Amino acid sequence: QVRLVESGGGLVQAGDSLRLSCAAASGSIYSNYGMGWFRQAPGKEREFVAVINWNIGGITYADSVKGRFIVSKDNAKNTVNLQMNSLKTEDTAVYYCASRSHYYYSASDERGYDYWGQGTQVTVSS
Repeated sequence: QVRLVESGGGLVQAGDSLRLSCAAASGSIYSNYGMGWFRQAPGKEREFVAVINWNIGGITYADSVKGRFIVSKDNAKNTVNLQMNSLKTEDTAVYYCASRSHYYYSASDERGYDYWGQGTQVTVSS
């Protein structure tokens, strides 16, 4: 069992940067096959943002964030980070990290993830 905790959310202006972190309150972030980031905006379904795979698959980004967001792991702190640059109002959402447990599903498919954090709110104002 892995309990994930996100941090770093907040209120920023369009064009600003923000860094989210995902840590394991119990277990290890290196459990399973990788760590993904998803987000859910008000009134919308949760969507894939990015994933970093530990061994196979490398890093994948959603087209909407490619070139602006960077996902990385910090071995010293045992965290996975999501650096978000050039933020837009449409990036406003609750952001979740999730442990990828199945390669059977594509990286963007929620069914491939089991343990989820509680989410952290990111609000981008114009």
